[in-house]
Amino acid sequence: MKKILLPTDFSDNALNAIQYAVQLFENEECIFYLLNTYTPVLYDTEYILYSPSQLSLDEIYKNNSQKGLKKVEKKINQKFHNPKHTIEKISSFNLLNEEIREQVKDKEIDLVIMGTQGATGAEEILFGTHTVHAIKKTKVPLLAIPSDFEFVPPKNILFPTDFDINYTAKHLQLLIDLADVYNFEVHILHVIFGRPLEEKQENSKKILGEYLKDTRHKFYSIEKNTVTEGIYDFQEENSIDLLAMISNKHSFFENLLFRPLINDIGFHVKIPFLVIPSGKFNS
Repeated sequence: MKKILLPTDFSDNALNAIQYAVQLFENEECIFYLLNTYTPVLYDTEYILYSPSQLSLDEIYKNNSQKGLKKVEKKINQKFHNPKHTIEKISSFNLLNEEIREQVKDKEIDLVIMGTQGATGAEEILFGTHTVHAIKKTKVPLLAIPSDFEFVPPKNILFPTDFDINYTAKHLQLLIDLADVYNFEVHILHVIFGRPLEEKQENSKKILGEYLKDTRHKFYSIEKNTVTEGIYDFQEENSIDLLAMISNKHSFFENLLFRPLINDIGFHVKIPFLVIPSGKFNS
């Protein structure tokens, strides 16, 4: 049974991501953990210890959090009642990304699915602070859903890579599982800068092909000025339903997402974006 963590701040953006999640896994037995965290604006360590009024404020936030989770659960059950799905609610006085990290470890979460936390009203992913920090710290795959993106059964997956990764079955298992359900094709994109692949990269490419031997896939090499340009152009020329990457900290992925310029302007993607950690999951 798959365990999926669904953070929510009760926004339309968060609800949209939750609805995407239950539709993506409608044919699989899952436990969905609805997570809401709250931190009172006036929170102060000294007051929380000595002020009864501050404690009552804490209770107000807690009650609002629990009521909000019940409303979300009701909406999902009314619209997508599915006997294969179990919903559990988690309300926590904590910082969002700290709680995500703790829940991933304690519940042995397989996947985190969340709204983009920073793209209010936008059609594309614009990574906000919460999403960037979650991608950096979460030890399991994370799927970010653009605001207002309506679920469509995925048929074509874009998988950019520089082949500087020691691929394992764990990295690719989620994609392989989804491919078994949706029979999609994985388009493996390598952006080149005038240099051929080194021997190590060629070996990694071969290993990747072996892992995906039972999944429809194609390899592409294109010459562009930047990886970002290559991703955008490929999406413009092809019908892509989901973007997937492995977050190798020493590869182009980190430069793509985490350099200061990107943190300021965001990385714009109009489709769901699956980030797969390169390290050991649940560590």
